[in-house]
Amino acid sequence: MSEKVCVGAIAGAFGVRGEVRLKSFTSIPEDIARYTPLETEDGSRSFTVKITRQIKNGLSARLSGVSNKEEADALRGTQLYVPRDRLPSLPDDEFYHADLIGLEVTDTGGAPLGKVLSVINNGSDDLLELSAPGQKQTVLLPFTKAVVPTVDLTQGRIVADPPDGLFS
Repeated sequence: MSEKVCVGAIAGAFGVRGEVRLKSFTSIPEDIARYTPLETEDGSRSFTVKITRQIKNGLSARLSGVSNKEEADALRGTQLYVPRDRLPSLPDDEFYHADLIGLEVTDTGGAPLGKVLSVINNGSDDLLELSAPGQKQTVLLPFTKAVVPTVDLTQGRIVADPPDGLFS
């Protein structure tokens, strides 16, 4: 498990006074402001966050040290991280996406299906993007209890019962 968890990303400027468009990866989007200061991946910059309003596809926010549109635009694409120990612990059936990336996935018989490259939120359920052996393209596995009955973080593995035809 990584020491930092990505909780959001800056999508560019919002207006001309230094506000940013903020994509929140927290279950309640506004909660991203509760974990400040947020850091860049390399830790070279940190920001306090003040949510100003909800906007289409995210939030508008003020970040410390960002006072104009040019500074806000320069941060476009910057992912924001928080140390894991500042995040709440999760119930047994919930996981931080960062904890799933890199896990080996097997079927219920133990045959390898691949490794988790990313977790994609498609609006309703999450999808696990897998690099599968013998496949040229990645495979998107629905991350539901029916398809993924077991996630064992201590063993670093996921057991899946994929729909027929997904890996053929």
